[in-house]
Amino acid sequence: MTVAIEQKKYTPQEYLDLETDGEERHDYMDGDIVLMPGGTPNHNRIALNLAGFLNFTLKRQPYDVFIADQRLWIPQKRIYTYPDVIVVRDDIQFQEGRNDTIVNPLIIVEVLSPSTRSYDKGDKFAAYRTIPGFCEYLLIEQDIPHVEHYLKTDKNQWLFSEYDGIEASFEFGSIESSIDFSELYDKVRFE
Repeated sequence: MTVAIEQKKYTPQEYLDLETDGEERHDYMDGDIVLMPGGTPNHNRIALNLAGFLNFTLKRQPYDVFIADQRLWIPQKRIYTYPDVIVVRDDIQFQEGRNDTIVNPLIIVEVLSPSTRSYDKGDKFAAYRTIPGFCEYLLIEQDIPHVEHYLKTDKNQWLFSEYDGIEASFEFGSIESSIDFSELYDKVRFE
């Protein structure tokens, strides 16, 4: 996955002080600071395609769409992270005392890479599920046209769907919209 930059345990405030002044992005995991790897062109194309699509689709509606550099705080797990795409409904709620760290995502999207796949599907998704109001999670492959879609249907219940092939499309559950894979994977080069 990723490598912790030091053995020292950091407080959330120490992390925020370092992150605010730093040039690289790091996740914070209950005392550990982890350097986030850079993305590939395919990773960036997919995230930008989806964020652009959502931003246009949700125009003049009570939603905000964020991409890559928007920090998210998960208080129950003491994690700061930067999802690839976040959708927030209504007013943005910030971590107390901050104006750069949100706490109320509706939809979270991760574009999978070999170094983060297991974490994004496992512990990270478990951490995201502790966020009140979070109800939709997309995991998007960057080397093949494949999406895993999780939709919260009730307390502690999630519906899993998966979609394959460039002719596929899927419908969001928490917003009225669907996207064709031809749009999601526009300009993506498959190996």
